[in-house]
Amino acid sequence: MGLDQDVHEQVSAALGDDFTVDAVTVTPAGRRRVARITVERPVEEVVGDSPIEPLTLDEISDVTRLVSDALDASDVMGSQPYTLEVSTPGTDRPLTEPVHFRRVVGRMVTLSLRGSSAAPQDGAPTDGEQTGRVLAVTTDGVDLHVKGTKKKQPHTAHIPFAEITKGVAQVEFSRPQNPSVDADTEMEA
Repeated sequence: MGLDQDVHEQVSAALGDDFTVDAVTVTPAGRRRVARITVERPVEEVVGDSPIEPLTLDEISDVTRLVSDALDASDVMGSQPYTLEVSTPGTDRPLTEPVHFRRVVGRMVTLSLRGSSAAPQDGAPTDGEQTGRVLAVTTDGVDLHVKGTKKKQPHTAHIPFAEITKGVAQVEFSRPQNPSVDADTEMEA
Protein backbone atom coordinates (compact mmCIF):
# COMPACT_ATOMS: atom_id res chain seq x y z
CA MET A 1 0.00 0.00 0.00
CA GLY A 2 1.15 3.52 -0.74
CA LEU A 3 1.11 6.55 1.49
CA ASP A 4 -2.08 7.91 -0.11
CA GLN A 5 -3.94 4.66 0.67
CA ASP A 6 -2.55 4.54 4.23
CA VAL A 7 -3.69 8.12 4.87
CA HIS A 8 -7.08 7.34 3.26
CA GLU A 9 -7.63 4.42 5.65
CA GLN A 10 -6.51 6.43 8.70
CA VAL A 11 -8.76 9.39 7.81
CA SER A 12 -11.75 7.20 6.91
CA ALA A 13 -11.50 5.43 10.28
CA ALA A 14 -11.34 8.78 12.12
CA LEU A 15 -14.38 10.19 10.29
CA GLY A 16 -16.52 7.06 10.63
CA ASP A 17 -19.93 7.15 8.93
CA ASP A 18 -20.41 10.92 9.33
CA PHE A 19 -18.33 11.87 6.27
CA THR A 20 -17.07 10.13 3.13
CA VAL A 21 -13.45 10.48 2.02
CA ASP A 22 -13.54 11.13 -1.72
CA ALA A 23 -9.82 11.43 -2.43
CA VAL A 24 -6.43 11.66 -0.73
CA THR A 25 -3.19 12.86 -2.28
CA VAL A 26 0.10 13.40 -0.51
CA THR A 27 2.68 15.28 -2.55
CA PRO A 28 6.16 16.61 -1.76
CA ALA A 29 6.54 20.38 -1.46
CA GLY A 30 10.16 21.21 -0.66
CA ARG A 31 11.00 19.96 2.83
CA ARG A 32 7.34 19.44 3.60
CA ARG A 33 4.53 17.39 2.16
CA VAL A 34 1.02 18.52 1.34
CA ALA A 35 -1.81 16.17 2.33
CA ARG A 36 -4.96 17.04 0.36
CA ILE A 37 -8.08 15.34 1.69
CA THR A 38 -11.39 15.70 -0.16
CA VAL A 39 -14.51 14.82 1.84
CA GLU A 40 -18.24 14.94 1.30
CA ARG A 41 -21.55 14.07 2.90
CA PRO A 42 -22.37 10.35 2.69
CA VAL A 43 -25.10 9.25 0.28
CA GLU A 44 -27.53 6.72 1.77
CA GLU A 45 -29.11 5.67 -1.55
CA VAL A 46 -27.88 6.41 -5.05
CA VAL A 47 -31.41 6.21 -6.49
CA GLY A 48 -33.48 9.23 -5.53
CA ASP A 49 -34.84 12.67 -6.31
CA SER A 50 -34.05 14.73 -3.22
CA PRO A 51 -31.08 17.14 -3.22
CA ILE A 52 -28.04 16.32 -1.08
CA GLU A 53 -26.80 19.40 0.71
CA PRO A 54 -23.08 20.17 0.43
CA LEU A 55 -20.97 20.35 3.58
CA THR A 56 -21.04 23.66 5.43
CA LEU A 57 -17.93 25.61 6.41
CA ASP A 58 -18.50 24.59 10.04
CA GLU A 59 -18.60 20.93 9.02
CA ILE A 60 -15.39 21.33 7.00
CA SER A 61 -13.79 22.93 10.05
CA ASP A 62 -14.90 19.98 12.22
CA VAL A 63 -13.57 17.50 9.65
CA THR A 64 -10.25 19.34 9.49
CA ARG A 65 -9.83 19.05 13.27
CA LEU A 66 -10.72 15.34 13.21
CA VAL A 67 -8.33 14.61 10.34
CA SER A 68 -5.51 16.65 11.90
CA ASP A 69 -5.90 14.88 15.26
CA ALA A 70 -6.00 11.45 13.59
CA LEU A 71 -2.89 12.10 11.49
CA ASP A 72 -0.99 13.63 14.43
CA ALA A 73 -1.87 10.66 16.67
CA SER A 74 -0.64 8.12 14.13
CA ASP A 75 2.73 7.63 12.47
CA VAL A 76 1.23 7.36 8.97
CA MET A 77 2.73 10.73 7.90
CA GLY A 78 6.11 10.00 9.52
CA SER A 79 8.29 12.68 11.06
CA GLN A 80 8.48 14.95 8.02
CA PRO A 81 6.38 18.12 8.45
CA TYR A 82 3.24 18.39 6.37
CA THR A 83 0.53 20.86 5.45
CA LEU A 84 -3.05 19.64 5.64
CA GLU A 85 -5.70 20.82 3.16
CA VAL A 86 -9.28 19.59 3.63
CA SER A 87 -11.95 20.49 1.08
CA THR A 88 -14.97 19.18 -0.80
CA PRO A 89 -14.93 18.19 -4.48
CA GLY A 90 -15.35 21.28 -6.63
CA THR A 91 -17.96 21.93 -9.25
CA ASP A 92 -15.39 20.96 -11.86
CA ARG A 93 -15.40 17.31 -10.74
CA PRO A 94 -16.56 15.22 -13.71
CA LEU A 95 -19.77 13.29 -13.16
CA THR A 96 -18.60 9.76 -13.86
CA GLU A 97 -20.53 7.56 -11.42
CA PRO A 98 -24.21 7.30 -10.45
CA VAL A 99 -23.45 8.65 -6.97
CA HIS A 100 -21.98 11.81 -8.57
CA PHE A 101 -25.29 12.40 -10.35
CA ARG A 102 -27.17 11.78 -7.09
CA ARG A 103 -25.14 14.56 -5.48
CA VAL A 104 -26.24 17.06 -8.16
CA VAL A 105 -30.01 16.44 -8.05
CA GLY A 106 -31.62 19.85 -8.55
CA ARG A 107 -28.63 21.28 -10.44
CA MET A 108 -28.06 22.01 -14.11
CA VAL A 109 -25.70 19.64 -15.89
CA THR A 110 -24.33 19.24 -19.39
CA LEU A 111 -23.95 15.67 -20.57
CA SER A 112 -21.90 14.46 -23.52
CA LEU A 113 -23.65 11.50 -25.09
CA ARG A 114 -22.39 8.69 -27.26
CA GLY A 115 -24.23 7.63 -30.38
CA SER A 116 -26.66 4.79 -30.02
CA SER A 117 -28.49 2.51 -32.37
CA ALA A 118 -31.35 2.35 -29.88
CA ALA A 119 -34.25 4.75 -30.18
CA PRO A 120 -34.02 7.79 -27.91
CA GLN A 121 -36.01 7.62 -24.67
CA ASP A 122 -38.38 10.44 -23.71
CA GLY A 123 -37.10 12.65 -26.50
CA ALA A 124 -33.44 12.37 -25.48
CA PRO A 125 -30.93 12.79 -28.31
CA THR A 126 -28.80 9.79 -29.24
CA ASP A 127 -25.54 11.71 -29.60
CA GLY A 128 -24.10 15.13 -28.94
CA GLU A 129 -24.86 17.09 -25.79
CA GLN A 130 -27.86 17.43 -23.52
CA THR A 131 -28.23 20.16 -20.90
CA GLY A 132 -30.89 20.06 -18.22
CA ARG A 133 -31.68 20.07 -14.54
CA VAL A 134 -31.26 16.71 -12.78
CA LEU A 135 -34.66 15.69 -11.42
CA ALA A 136 -33.79 12.18 -10.25
CA VAL A 137 -31.32 9.34 -10.48
CA THR A 138 -32.74 5.92 -11.32
CA THR A 139 -31.13 2.51 -11.31
CA ASP A 140 -30.15 2.87 -14.97
CA GLY A 141 -29.86 6.59 -15.65
CA VAL A 142 -30.69 10.22 -14.99
CA ASP A 143 -33.97 12.10 -15.44
CA LEU A 144 -33.38 15.64 -16.74
CA HIS A 145 -35.75 18.56 -17.09
CA VAL A 146 -34.81 20.04 -20.46
CA LYS A 147 -35.63 23.67 -21.30
CA GLY A 148 -37.97 24.41 -24.13
CA THR A 149 -36.93 26.01 -27.39
CA LYS A 150 -38.81 27.66 -30.22
CA LYS A 151 -39.34 24.24 -31.79
CA LYS A 152 -39.80 22.04 -28.72
CA GLN A 153 -41.70 22.31 -25.44
CA PRO A 154 -39.89 21.82 -22.10
CA HIS A 155 -39.80 18.11 -21.28
CA THR A 156 -38.31 15.41 -19.12
CA ALA A 157 -35.68 13.19 -20.72
CA HIS A 158 -34.36 9.93 -19.30
CA ILE A 159 -30.68 9.53 -20.16
CA PRO A 160 -29.26 6.02 -19.55
CA PHE A 161 -25.84 5.90 -17.86
CA ALA A 162 -24.64 3.76 -20.79
CA GLU A 163 -25.20 6.74 -23.11
CA ILE A 164 -23.29 9.28 -20.98
CA THR A 165 -19.61 9.72 -21.82
CA LYS A 166 -19.07 12.84 -19.70
CA GLY A 167 -21.08 14.96 -17.29
CA VAL A 168 -20.35 18.40 -15.84
CA ALA A 169 -22.37 20.34 -13.27
CA GLN A 170 -23.04 23.93 -14.25
CA VAL A 171 -22.27 26.83 -11.92
CA GLU A 172 -25.46 28.66 -10.96
CA PHE A 173 -25.62 31.72 -8.75
CA SER A 174 -29.25 31.09 -7.82
CA ARG A 175 -31.14 27.85 -8.09
CA PRO A 176 -34.89 27.34 -7.84
CA GLN A 177 -36.18 25.92 -4.55
CA ASN A 178 -38.28 23.33 -6.38
CA PRO A 179 -36.27 21.98 -9.31
CA SER A 180 -39.28 20.38 -10.99
CA VAL A 181 -41.21 23.65 -11.19
CA ASP A 182 -38.97 26.55 -12.09
CA ALA A 183 -38.15 29.16 -14.69
CA ASP A 184 -36.90 26.41 -17.00
CA THR A 185 -40.49 25.49 -17.77
CA GLU A 186 -40.87 28.69 -19.77
CA MET A 187 -39.94 28.52 -23.42
CA GLU A 188 -36.74 30.27 -24.45
CA ALA A 189 -36.86 32.93 -27.10
